[in-house]
Amino acid sequence: MRETDTRTFTALLAGAVIGVYALIVAGATAAIADAASACSSWPVCSQPPSLTEPALIIAWGHRVTALLVGLLVVATAVVGWRVARRRRVKYALAVALALFPVQIGVGAAVATTGAAGEIPSVHLGVAASIFGALVAALAWHLEAGADDDQPVTTDPEPTPEPVGDVTVTGPSGLAETVRAYVSLTKPRLMWLLSLVAAAGMALAADGSIPIETILATIGGGVLAIGSSGTFNHVLERDADRRMNRTADRPLTTEQVPVTNALAFGFALGALSLAVFLTVNVLVAVLGLVAIAFYSVIYTLVLKPNTVQNTVIGGFAGALPALIGSAAVTGTIGPAGLALATLIFLWTPAHFYNLALAYKDDYARGGFPMMPVVRGEATTRKHILWYLAATLLAATVVTAVADLGALVAATTVVLGAVFLWTVVRLHRERTESAAFRAFHASNAYLGTFLVAVVIDALAI
Repeated sequence: MRETDTRTFTALLAGAVIGVYALIVAGATAAIADAASACSSWPVCSQPPSLTEPALIIAWGHRVTALLVGLLVVATAVVGWRVARRRRVKYALAVALALFPVQIGVGAAVATTGAAGEIPSVHLGVAASIFGALVAALAWHLEAGADDDQPVTTDPEPTPEPVGDVTVTGPSGLAETVRAYVSLTKPRLMWLLSLVAAAGMALAADGSIPIETILATIGGGVLAIGSSGTFNHVLERDADRRMNRTADRPLTTEQVPVTNALAFGFALGALSLAVFLTVNVLVAVLGLVAIAFYSVIYTLVLKPNTVQNTVIGGFAGALPALIGSAAVTGTIGPAGLALATLIFLWTPAHFYNLALAYKDDYARGGFPMMPVVRGEATTRKHILWYLAATLLAATVVTAVADLGALVAATTVVLGAVFLWTVVRLHRERTESAAFRAFHASNAYLGTFLVAVVIDALAI
């Protein structure tokens, strides 16, 4: 089998995955726009598309997309049957190909019955099954013949001594001291988590949100993140000395004394809860849970003891979505839960890339990250699986919150970019490819959240 044939099949299969995903998102958007009532005939609408009827344009677009994607799936299956080296890849393609006529039939029923009863749910379920079969085929195909799935160790033990020369700088001038304390708060996490909370608020809002609620929720969240980050620095300071990427942190270099850092963390946490209480009690409780979960459950229990630390730890990143929802309504609504689920599923697809890039460093620190314990090939497959789950969760957010074309286009386009970087990661298997996928995951979620805020509040 020639390398060009393999690359052609990979491109077709990745394109089919995104094509089916676009079809799912288009279907969700069609339901939102009540396109079924605008086009109740099948296979084509009885009326031509018109700029004066957006629902009709969406219906036509959905059917044209279905035709093109169907042809792409057929072409992918034909090429895959000839090129694929693993039987399971061929079987997955056969499942996707067999389900497509079923999907067409259910789609016809949706159109002609006006989306009555449970038919739309069946339509979405079959589409998701096709998507899952294609993702499985892609994951198995990309890792065929992978020879780098040997774990560093199945039970990592921390290196007894620091790696390299750790420079102890001690107290310095005011500017350096301020920078050290700011570094303790992990400011690079704040922008994305603040966006998560903002999106949670936007999804829960029925109209405008009081400015004081926005400021208190985001401000309290920033303080909570700072508190959690500071406690994480304190509790991991010994492991940080053994890892190259963390050996220059303020506590390892003794720029900040441990007692001062603890006092700083508690002060930030107390301020956070005080600010959250000006919103409501539920927000304050969720804020306290967030601080405790990241500082204690994740840092002390999960991260050093289980390979599932990243997966379960995703709960910490999901909490700002619930906080945002509770800030507006005093309760946690379905849209907030859907957004929290998306963040939870996105976390492994995002962080496993960093774990690949710093695999040896995490092994020195004694942390049982996925590539350390299960190997790189398994980690790459998990990235793809969690990426697929994230994309489906984004569709659920779109449908539950009645969002429109902006969010739909964002998740398809940025999802395609994210998938492209993951495919390249599977092919190149390098540190730079892992960082590329890591940054693409940030770009996907950040852009999606901005689109959610705009769509929910301004469109």
